[in-house]
Amino acid sequence: MSDTNTIGLHEGSASHLAEKLNELLANYQIFYMNVRGYHWNVKGPQFFELHAKFEEFYTDLLTKVDEVAERILTLGHQPVHAYSDYVTMSRIAEAKNVTNGEACVRGTLQGFQTLIELQREILSLASDADDEGTAAQAGDYIREQEKTIWMLNAHLG
Repeated sequence: MSDTNTIGLHEGSASHLAEKLNELLANYQIFYMNVRGYHWNVKGPQFFELHAKFEEFYTDLLTKVDEVAERILTLGHQPVHAYSDYVTMSRIAEAKNVTNGEACVRGTLQGFQTLIELQREILSLASDADDEGTAAQAGDYIREQEKTIWMLNAHLG
């Protein structure tokens, strides 16, 4: 019996990648809700600019939630889908009652930094497993989010 999955990856490697991708999925879900909350609750002189930017961010995060879950399925595993699991698995903590614009931006910055850290771990694992699909996805996300981090840092001065 073969020890490869339906897309030709070693099952042990695919299983380990799926675990890390589920951790990433949990972080995306918590971060998505944080940014959604920033969008709803931000106050201050930069309200209009930040309100629109947070909507742009959370729309993109929601797309990535779906893409990460579908990658887990492609590897032959099941994405975690209970919010209670997301809370326990996520490195990103829930942000509650944050309304100050600068605090919202800092929370967003920290969230993207955490995602990049996780995605670099996944990129390394995917490369070791010859999983070009997962590696490409992680690399694309990293490249995009590095620019976002630069912009958020520039905003904060």
